[in-house]
Amino acid sequence: MERRSYGVRARARWTDPISKRRIIRSEIVPDEAAAHAFFDQLRTSSVKGMDTSMTLTEFVTSIGDRWARGLDPTSTGEIYGFGLKLRVLPALGHLPVAQITAGIIDRTIDEWEQRYGASTIKNSIAPLVRVLDEAVRDGLLGINPAKNRAKRSLNRNAFRTQSAEQASPRAHAIPDMKTLTKLAQACGKVGQPYSDFVMLAALLAARSSEVSGLQVGDVRFEKNLVIIARQIFPGKGGLVTKPTKSRKERRVPILEPLRPVLERLAEGKAPEDQLLVGPKGGVLTTATVRDATNWDTIVAGLGLPDLTRHGLRHTGATWMADAGVPLHVLQEILGHASMETTRGYVHPDDRHLASAAEQANAFLSPSGQKRQAARSAPSTRGL
Repeated sequence: MERRSYGVRARARWTDPISKRRIIRSEIVPDEAAAHAFFDQLRTSSVKGMDTSMTLTEFVTSIGDRWARGLDPTSTGEIYGFGLKLRVLPALGHLPVAQITAGIIDRTIDEWEQRYGASTIKNSIAPLVRVLDEAVRDGLLGINPAKNRAKRSLNRNAFRTQSAEQASPRAHAIPDMKTLTKLAQACGKVGQPYSDFVMLAALLAARSSEVSGLQVGDVRFEKNLVIIARQIFPGKGGLVTKPTKSRKERRVPILEPLRPVLERLAEGKAPEDQLLVGPKGGVLTTATVRDATNWDTIVAGLGLPDLTRHGLRHTGATWMADAGVPLHVLQEILGHASMETTRGYVHPDDRHLASAAEQANAFLSPSGQKRQAARSAPSTRGL
C-alpha cells in the first residue's frame, strides 16, 4: 500500500503460473480498510480461478456459448443470442456480475417495457437467467437474481392484469369464417399467395413456419389429411428447414373451405415441390407476409388490431374446439405436449356457476330464509 494525498494506492503483483507472465493489479481506494478489501477480492479470485470483479460483458466473453447449452442453435439459441447481445449487454454489461441485483434487473425490465413487446423482453430475460446461472456455478453469485424476473407481468403497464378470457388463446382468434374470408381477400389484393397463406394457417391450425414448410406430397386427398412434417424459417445464413416444434409429424384433417385452395396449389406439381411459394417463387415467412400486406393496417380495418399471423393458428384451434373435436384429438392435431395447453382452446363451461347462483338465490329468498330459520331453531321436543 502507498499513501497518497488523494487516498491509498493498493497494488498487487504476481506471476501467472500458467502463462508465466508478470501481472499487476492496482486501485486507488479511500483508506486502508478499502485496500484490504481489494486484496481480499484478489485472493478470492485466485482461489476461485477467475476475477470476481469482472463485468457481465467480460464474464459472457469468458464462458463463450456455455450459457446456451441444450438450446437449438438454429432457433431458440439464436433468438436468445440476439436478446443477450442487443439488450442485456448494452443495459447491464458494464456492471460487475457480483453487483447485479434483482432490483437492478427489475429497473432494466421497466425500461425495456417502454420500448419492446412482451415476447422480446422474454427473449432477453431468458439468456440473462442462463448466464447468471453460470455465474452461480462459478461462485461469482450466491443466487441468481434474474431467476424469478421472468415471472413478472410483461406488459407496458406493470399493474395491468388480464382476465382469464383475455389470457386465453381464444382471445387471439378470428371470430368467424366470414371475417377470415375478408382477411384473405384483403391480403389477396397484394398477391394470391398471401391469401393462401392466411387460409392455410387458419384452417390447418398451423404455425407460419409450418405453412412455409408444406410440400405437395404432404397433402393426402385420398385420406382427407395434410401431414405437417417440417418447418422453414429465417436463420443464420438463410432459411433453415427442420422438423416441427414437437419433432413429430402431425395429421390435420382437410376442412371443406380449404379443399379448393389445396387443389389449386397442388395442381401440376411434383410431390417434393413447395406447396406455397411467394409471388417471385420464394418461401413465404411470417415476416414477408407482414411486410408485403401491410398486415397491421389490414387487421385494424377488420376490427382485429391485435391479430398476429400466429393468431391464425389460434383461430383454427378455437373453431375445432367449438365444433366439439375431442380434447385428445385436438391435442394431436395441434402437436401440444401438454393437455393443459390444448385445454386453453376449449370454451369455458360456466354452467356450474349458474347452478351455484340458483342455489344461493333460493337460500336468500324469503321462503328459503324461513326454512333456514326453522332448521336453526332449538328443538322443543321432549320438554
